[in-house]
Amino acid sequence: MSLVVMVTIPPERAHELARTLVSERLAGSVNLLPGLQSVYRWQGDVAEDPETLLLIKTTGEQYPELEARIKALHPYEVPEIIAVQFDRASPEFQDWLREAVSR
Repeated sequence: MSLVVMVTIPPERAHELARTLVSERLAGSVNLLPGLQSVYRWQGDVAEDPETLLLIKTTGEQYPELEARIKALHPYEVPEIIAVQFDRASPEFQDWLREAVSR
């Protein structure tokens, strides 16, 4: 099973988290999409902040450790971590992804 995991993070922390996840083989690749403006409810108030969206490609086997590592490194008390399973991708990409996260 392959996953795309979406995580929003303050822009100044995005690159560091992305590099850590790839270097630790928890992710095969991470795309950084800067320039987001998030509006959300937090502790009874409506808040608004600039963020970067990370699109993290990984496998289902790596997900539990990936999620734990994101939580350990993320500056938010409740980080947004959303995983979407995909089963349609080129066989070459899926092979590459499995190799990229294997230890």
